[in-house]
Amino acid sequence: MRACIELGPVPSFNPTALQGEEVFLYRRLGDQRRAVLGVGATSSSSEPEFDVAGCVRDWTFGHACYDLKEELHGLRSPHDGTGGFPMAHWFIPRWVMEWNEGLGFLHVLPGDEGEAGVFAKRLLNAPVGMVAAPRLTWQCRTRYQRYLDHAGQMMRHIQRGDIYEVNYCIERTASDPGFNPFDSFARLLGATDAPFAGFYRLNDRFALCASPERFLSFEGRRVKGEPMKGTRPRSLDPLEDDLLGLELVNDEKERSENIMAVDVMRNDLSRIALADSVKVAELCAVRSYPRVHQLVSTITAEVRKDRSPYDVVRACFPMASMTGAPKRSAMQLIDTMEDQRRGLYSGTIGFFAPDGTADLNVVIRTVLFDATTGNLSLSTGSALTSQCDPEKEWIECEVKARSVIDALAP
Repeated sequence: MRACIELGPVPSFNPTALQGEEVFLYRRLGDQRRAVLGVGATSSSSEPEFDVAGCVRDWTFGHACYDLKEELHGLRSPHDGTGGFPMAHWFIPRWVMEWNEGLGFLHVLPGDEGEAGVFAKRLLNAPVGMVAAPRLTWQCRTRYQRYLDHAGQMMRHIQRGDIYEVNYCIERTASDPGFNPFDSFARLLGATDAPFAGFYRLNDRFALCASPERFLSFEGRRVKGEPMKGTRPRSLDPLEDDLLGLELVNDEKERSENIMAVDVMRNDLSRIALADSVKVAELCAVRSYPRVHQLVSTITAEVRKDRSPYDVVRACFPMASMTGAPKRSAMQLIDTMEDQRRGLYSGTIGFFAPDGTADLNVVIRTVLFDATTGNLSLSTGSALTSQCDPEKEWIECEVKARSVIDALAP
């Protein structure tokens, strides 16, 4: 059982303080006032372990790659590799730090109070400062005309009724052996202020995640899913900002994408939930974050007592917003059409806490970095429906990628 030490008012997270640590995971929980960080690994496994009450025995952090679908759905990508991250990996950290409304809380293992105190001082007192970063040269794996051809083929499947929606993703790559992931994540976080951001290191692999989307969160047996489909930028002009939010909530294509993701998640949750407990608490609600308006729906359910939170993750994975509808048919088409294996992109990173709470995001707006080779990967995607224009979908992928690329080297 860990001791919880209240540290009082603390500064916000400084990524550079983690240089030298081989394993860590930082996650924001909706905004900059709430976050959690796990550092070091006392043990690890491919799945979290839960007791009969559905709680982990200790804080557990980690990830599941999109390609876990191969185990869950019997589907296999024709492309090799997983981008260097294991299909799924969960670790119990040595140190856990929480930020909550400006206060800090350090969760310490018995007998480790001294070293934990040293760690906390280093974490909270590290100097803030970033060196200039060069702009990288990014190459898109899927060329423009090939994208249009593939999108056209997918839309013919939609017109035939094989599927109703599919999330089509493309990858950009770059190389920079001198890339500094610590400074780069600080820039990314500062530029995007992403509500569900994450900074993850597993040995020589890094994920710099500026995610605006939550996958699942838990409070005991109550689970909440929040599929996101639909985005508009914020404006400094209050009137224009209101109009952008109104435009988003009334956009027929954005609403149809969101509602289809809701239907898929409702179906997924019904497999592990108590009868009649799956509810749509919010449908196509506009949530306004510092940089963007998002169209988000909220589905809640009560998990059956014979199911653990990770059973819920497996039942809903991969998330509906990154696949399509029907989910299995969409994933089969994705495997056929996309030019890369997704790996950690459109998977999830997050944590489970011993008090029965948990928070898992959707890995989008994310740079994946291999410190051994210097290779970087940035994938973006959009939903194809019967109403879409493939040229506009290509532009949407470009805009999403550019928002991350520009943040890395302003």
